[in-house]
Amino acid sequence: MTYRSRPSYCAAQLAVPPTPWRPRAAARLRRSVRAGLTVLLAGWGSLVLAASLTLDGAHGLRQLDGAALASHPKAQDIEVPGDAAYQRHMRYRAVPLAVVLNELGLGPSDTLEAVATDGFIAQLPGALVLAQEPGQPQPWLAIEIDSAPWPALPGKVASAGPFYIVWPQSVGVRSEQWPFAVVRLNVRAAPDKRWPQIAVSAQVPAGDRLRRGQSLFVVQCMVCHRMNGGGDAQVGPDLNLPMNPTEYYQPHALRQLVRNPSSVRNWPTQLMPGFGPAQISDVELDDLLAYLAHMAQQRKAAPQ
Repeated sequence: MTYRSRPSYCAAQLAVPPTPWRPRAAARLRRSVRAGLTVLLAGWGSLVLAASLTLDGAHGLRQLDGAALASHPKAQDIEVPGDAAYQRHMRYRAVPLAVVLNELGLGPSDTLEAVATDGFIAQLPGALVLAQEPGQPQPWLAIEIDSAPWPALPGKVASAGPFYIVWPQSVGVRSEQWPFAVVRLNVRAAPDKRWPQIAVSAQVPAGDRLRRGQSLFVVQCMVCHRMNGGGDAQVGPDLNLPMNPTEYYQPHALRQLVRNPSSVRNWPTQLMPGFGPAQISDVELDDLLAYLAHMAQQRKAAPQ
């Protein structure tokens, strides 16, 4: 019988001779590890990760977890056939906006202010977003989930996330009442109460075209612009300080600027979209330009 020389002590500790049971034990260990990893990865896959949403309302500042909203009992996958931001049919994980509004304590006479990551700030009437009557448009808060990111917006590198107010039925809803890239929702007073300097003269009768133009300005223009210093947005210039565009644009050029900004002037960082007749009708554009011309005679600085 031939024996091999005994290895050194240290080598003996490392070079343990195989035994018949050791391959079977190793196989069982490998199977257990694989099973454990499968369970762990499945657990990770079931986690919903999303951004948080800041609320400033009746209960003060609060944070809502996007993942919790996406898992809310009223959350569901919804279809949005005429998405204003993507200009096509979209599908979202969303919760009725009413769920969030309940946390905010918004009333019909209040304004819901939606603040976006890019500096756009939309002013949404409380009566519009709280409407619950059959046939009225109902807003939803779409939630971008980390594991299912949305596509980039047309012509942009970013998506409409992390939160986006959408309207599956959008009759009567303006293009700027679809705020996207939202990170904060505030309860505020109506804009003309909060910033009296945006209002037309008190002598203007109710229903006058100047008042209609003011209402249109609040919805479609204050997302980016201010008037006499009134407003929160800082994306575009103030439209009355130091001068009003009706003072340095010919009427046809100003109309063209609203309809197709890049056809009047263009630069690499231009953000203003064009407002076609579907967003602002010709009559409404007349009202808006009349309001601007009126405000050129009502120039006043924001109160200190």
